[in-house]
Amino acid sequence: MSEYFLDAEYNNHTYGVDEVNFKEFECCTFNRCTFSACNFMDVTFIDCVFNDCIFSEGKINHVALRTVTFNGCEIKDVNFSMCNKLIFEVRFNDCVLDFSKFYTLKIKGTPFINCSLIAVDFMATDLTEVFFENCDLYRAEFAKAIANKANFKSSFNYTIDPKTTKLKKAVFALEGLKGLLYKHDIIVK
Repeated sequence: MSEYFLDAEYNNHTYGVDEVNFKEFECCTFNRCTFSACNFMDVTFIDCVFNDCIFSEGKINHVALRTVTFNGCEIKDVNFSMCNKLIFEVRFNDCVLDFSKFYTLKIKGTPFINCSLIAVDFMATDLTEVFFENCDLYRAEFAKAIANKANFKSSFNYTIDPKTTKLKKAVFALEGLKGLLYKHDIIVK
């Protein structure tokens, strides 16, 4: 049986390997905490906020993220694709998610605001109505993704093949067209 924590605030704590295992956190706030060493077995976060936390290389394979907000967090090389898919709902503001994986996840409507998404794996991900605001998508992979109605207008450095990615009614800025035409060796000036 899981331990349950409600409406708690945690500050400047570095969590050990098993410290959060078999716990459920609801309406909790984590400030400047480090979770990189955690192996996250049967952990649930509901309506939680993480401010300036570090998750880089954390093993979040058995985590439920239900209405969770990450602000200013470092989340490099994290595999979200193994998270609990029931009510998976996240938002990212000013985060570094470089080399992370969302492979095959359904993240419809997720906002990524001012994030670094370098070499992120969005392959076969449902990105319907996802909002990428001012995000660096250098080398992010979108093959077989569904990005219908996704908004890339203010983001940059993306290369997306419209033949392998569904982009119906997706929004792009005129300057970003080269990221859709790269495969055809067309020069846009």
